[in-house]
Amino acid sequence: MTPSEQRPVPWQRLILPSFLALPVLALLLGLGTWQLQRLAWKNGLLAELAAAQARGPVEATANPAPFAHITATGRFRPGAEAMLGLEVRGPVLGGSLVTVLDRPGQPPLLVERGWAPLEGGDQIQRPGGDVTVSGYARYADRRSLFAAKDDPANRRFYSFDPRALAAALGAPDAPPYALTVVVPGAAPLPSGLGSAPAPQRGPVPDAAHGFPSPGNPHLGYAVTWFGLALAWIAIFLLWARRRIRDA
Repeated sequence: MTPSEQRPVPWQRLILPSFLALPVLALLLGLGTWQLQRLAWKNGLLAELAAAQARGPVEATANPAPFAHITATGRFRPGAEAMLGLEVRGPVLGGSLVTVLDRPGQPPLLVERGWAPLEGGDQIQRPGGDVTVSGYARYADRRSLFAAKDDPANRRFYSFDPRALAAALGAPDAPPYALTVVVPGAAPLPSGLGSAPAPQRGPVPDAAHGFPSPGNPHLGYAVTWFGLALAWIAIFLLWARRRIRDA
């Protein structure tokens, strides 16, 4: 056999690298496809939430959907209050006031009533009779690695953990979420870089000025994964061309 007959065909040198590159390509395409599926799911969820909020609130149950429009009737438990987070309004430092709503014949419910100053508790309105509150169901936040440590003994919390809040307020049987009160028809407060809420001039607590909604970044994630897949193909083709040329 002559040396030319023993020399492998150039494309044969790509067989093994191709078997190594294909799983990476399949993984990138699979992640992109999964994000498209998540996008469809999130769009459906957002549509359901918008429809539910437009229909009006329903009675708070043990496990409503996150951000669902709910309502509850009962009495605020005297003294069962905690402060959540920190927010400056004008020169005043405050946070979100969370209290316990005792409901007849039902478990107590955590209610996030809105912003209130840390000092000057005499400004806070505390209705003594039956009240009806409405807003959205807020579940636990994902705790950040850089979040300040909660102080249950002094009822100061920096991450929203309904179970820890309920235990500190003497309501361990409360469901694992809070009803965040929303001001009906209020214009949203300014947000974003370079903006801050105006100094508080109305009654406190100042309830939320609108319904939030879950983020929907899945289209961007899908574009990223598919873009990486295209880049992987381009890199492999350039490498393969050079390898064949050198052969």
